[in-house]
Amino acid sequence: MARQSHTEHLSKVPLFSALSNKDLQKVARASDEVSIPAGKVLMEQGQTGREAFVILDGEATVKRNGKKVASLGPGACFGELALLDRGPRTMTVEAASDMKALVLGQREFSGVIDEVPGLAHKLLASLAGMVRELDTKAYG
Repeated sequence: MARQSHTEHLSKVPLFSALSNKDLQKVARASDEVSIPAGKVLMEQGQTGREAFVILDGEATVKRNGKKVASLGPGACFGELALLDRGPRTMTVEAASDMKALVLGQREFSGVIDEVPGLAHKLLASLAGMVRELDTKAYG
């Protein structure tokens, strides 16, 4: 899959949606495309996170406290909080089918932040929007 396609996928992820095409290309270059077999656990609730995933193809099942809470498909991003801190995972995610995904490690993400002036501000603005949306959903 071409890197341009990776850039398009990243542009639809809320965390990266405020970035310019040039900045998205840098994030795409810092990520790796991986093939994931059905049944593989990609992250486990409570474990330390070090990477985020963007699904290119296939589906994943999300569980919280052992209960299924969502299904994710192409364009979905998960594990992004690990890019910002090394806190524990808030959910378990398992490949429900064979998948292709972009994986962005914390170290690579930090390198992009250092390389692109202003990227941190754009990401903070995007995160603030996500927090506001969650606040509205929770409290009206």
